[in-house]
Formats: sequence, C-alpha cells, structure tokens
Amino acid sequence: MTNLLIYFESLAYDPGLREIHMIESHAFFSKMVDELVEFSEYDPELADGIKWLDVQAQKKGITFYDMVFEVLYKHDVNSKAKDWLSTRN
Repeated sequence: MTNLLIYFESLAYDPGLREIHMIESHAFFSKMVDELVEFSEYDPELADGIKWLDVQAQKKGITFYDMVFEVLYKHDVNSKAKDWLSTRN
C-alpha cells in the first residue's frame, strides 16, 4: 500500500485581495457588456433585445448593467435547476 501525502499551502487571508478580485470581475463584466452593445450595431435582433433590457432596467430603476447581470443570473439558476431535475428522474 502506498501512502499519499497531500500538502495544502495557504496564504493568510487578505480582504484587500477579495476587493481587487471583485473590481477585476466587475471590469471584465462591464467590458463584455460594452462589447455586446457595440456588436448589436450589426445584429438587429440583438439590438432589439438590448433596447428591451434597457427599458426594463429603467422601469426597475436599476442600471443597464445590473439588468443584464440579473437576466444572466436567472438564466444560469434556471439552467442548473433543469439539469438537477433531469438527474433526479
């Protein structure tokens, strides 16, 4: 029988690193949305969807970016729920 040794290296928790990661994630998301909006110039269906999202965001009193995040989050949750349900049957 062979023994397997696993060593875990852990740095001290630095709350500043979490904040930096969140800023980087936010910048990445914002850039992705901006590029999607730019690309909509060449895709009328995408442009219509973006206009609809903008109207919905205004109705809710949130930013366009928050609205896009909300839609993507709901889609991800629903997708995962469907996958989970399909494995339960």
